[in-house]
Amino acid sequence: MSDYLEAGKRFLEMKNYRSALEEFLLVDKDPSDSPDLSYYLGICYTNLEKYDKALLYLEQVVTTHSDVLLVYQCRLILSYIYSITGRYKLAEFELSELVGVGFESAQIYGTYSYISYSQKLVDKSLEYLRKAAELEPENPNVLNSLGYILANEEIDTEESIAACKKAVRLKSEYPAYLDSLGWAYYKAGKIDEALVYLRKAFALSNTNKIIAGHLRIVIDYSKQN
Repeated sequence: MSDYLEAGKRFLEMKNYRSALEEFLLVDKDPSDSPDLSYYLGICYTNLEKYDKALLYLEQVVTTHSDVLLVYQCRLILSYIYSITGRYKLAEFELSELVGVGFESAQIYGTYSYISYSQKLVDKSLEYLRKAAELEPENPNVLNSLGYILANEEIDTEESIAACKKAVRLKSEYPAYLDSLGWAYYKAGKIDEALVYLRKAFALSNTNKIIAGHLRIVIDYSKQN
């Protein structure tokens, strides 16, 4: 059993989730009797986007594991899975469980923001992002999300550009952040700047559909004007 478990953990460290999963599935133990094995299986299935199986094992961790920080991590992952699959009430439940026992982080508020924005609750989404920014002013994901929403909803294009620029300075080659900055420039009517960042984002993104759509919109706009 130990050999398969250790081999799986090594693959997990290398982010080779498929090989890690193959090893963990060979462990001769019922995951329901082993919270650690349930955790490893849940992580693998999450990263392989097999969310229904991930939920099964992650829920076992939060109900049986004695490691508080591990339970914290799994609740965050559960909230992520529930939110991207549209089960917002369940996502909010996992987050409320964390907040209720005193956990507070930019990641928690960022997830709350995502849930709110997915339900078109823009003001609530921004409120959560500003709380996240108070906790971690240099968090590029928070800055990017704040900038994108401010731009996309045409609330404050100058603040959106400032937030997105800061995110890009912190992580300059990340396509999503470059895309948000380009989109913010477009919403502010600065087309040349928008094209620079959107083209770079597209080149780095392996033709991400959202980035491609933004670039197409801006190119079409520039041709018509």
